[in-house]
Amino acid sequence: MQPSTEFLTPEECAEVDQALLTSRERFSARVAIYALRTLKQIAQVNGVAITKLDPKQIEAWVYQDESLQTGIDREFRSFFAQLVIASLNPLQQAARATGVPIESLTVAQVIIWFEEQAKLNLSKITSDL
Repeated sequence: MQPSTEFLTPEECAEVDQALLTSRERFSARVAIYALRTLKQIAQVNGVAITKLDPKQIEAWVYQDESLQTGIDREFRSFFAQLVIASLNPLQQAARATGVPIESLTVAQVIIWFEEQAKLNLSKITSDL
C-alpha cells in the first residue's frame, strides 16, 4: 500500500476543527490521526501488529512519505518521525479507553479521546485554583 499524498484528508481536518480542543491539542490530534493511518500501513506491509513495529521501520516510512517531501528538510522529517513514534502512546491509551486494538481505532474515536483528555486536564486546572 502506498502512503497517502495528503497529511490529512479535508474530512479529517474538518472533524478535528470541530472538536473542542485548543490549538496545541488539535495539532496533537492531527499528528495522531496521521500516525494512525501511517502505522496501519506500515503494520500491514510488514505483516505485524502496530504494537510490534520497530521505531526504525516507522522512521523509514515517514522519510519516504510523499506528503512530507516537498520543501521539507531531513531534520524536519527526523523530528516528524519522532512525533509519529511518540503518537503510539496516546493511540495506545485511546485504544484501551475504547476497548479496541489500535488497528481498529477510527478517526472519531481518536478525536473523542483527545477531547476527553482535554476535559480532564481542564478539570484538574480548575480544581487546583
